[in-house]
Amino acid sequence: MSRLKSSGAVVLVSGGMDSAVTAAIALSENERVSFLHIRYGARAQRREESAFRALCQFWNVTDFQVTDLPSLSSFGGSALTDSSISLPEGSLDREGIPVTYVPFRNAHFLATATSLAEIKGANRIYIGAVEEDSSGYPDCRRVFYDAFTEAIRQGTKPDADISIVTPVITFRKSRIVQEGLRLGVPFIHTWSCYQGVTDACGHCDSCLLRLRGFSEAGVSDPLEYLKK
Repeated sequence: MSRLKSSGAVVLVSGGMDSAVTAAIALSENERVSFLHIRYGARAQRREESAFRALCQFWNVTDFQVTDLPSLSSFGGSALTDSSISLPEGSLDREGIPVTYVPFRNAHFLATATSLAEIKGANRIYIGAVEEDSSGYPDCRRVFYDAFTEAIRQGTKPDADISIVTPVITFRKSRIVQEGLRLGVPFIHTWSCYQGVTDACGHCDSCLLRLRGFSEAGVSDPLEYLKK
C-alpha cells in the first residue's frame, strides 16, 4: 500500500485481530503513527493490554498511550463489563444485539482518540470495526462512523481536519486473516476471547468468529484454545 498524505494517525488498538490488522494497514499508510489502548473494565482487560503491548514491541512502536474509561465498567449493562451478567454460549447464528454489547462504547473510544489526535496534530483515526462479520453491534456500522466523522468536524478546531478510517469494515474474518498474513501481522500476539484466561475459551462468540475466519482462510490459528 502506498503512503497517504497524512500529518499523522492515531490507531485504536484493542489487542484483537481486527485492530492488529488495522494497525498494520495504518503503519503501511502513514509516516507518523500513535497507538492508543483504552482500558474500560472488560473481563479480558489484562489479557487485551498484554496483547497490545506485545504488538507495540513487535512493531517497535514507542509512541503509544494507555488510558482508562472507568465509567463503562461502573455503569455495567454488558456481559463484558458486568460480572452479574453471564456470558452466553457462543453462536455463529445469533440474531439481534448480544448481551456483550457495551452501550455506545465505540463512541467513547472515538471521542478519546479525537482528543489525542487533535493534541498531536494527527488527521486520521484508525479503528478496526467490522460490519459484515461482526456480532450485531450497532456501533460497528458504517453509518455510525459517517455520523461520528461529521461530529468530529463540527466539534474540533477548523484546521483539525480529522477523519475516521475503517479499513476492514466490509471484510469477513477470513479476509482479515488473509490481509494480516500478507502484512505480516503476528496473530500469536493478538487476543479475541471475551474471557481473560491464559488460553482462549474457544466457545464465546468472538472465539467462534475468529476460528471460523482462520478455517475459511485455510490456515491454523496460532493461539491455544481450551476448547475447539
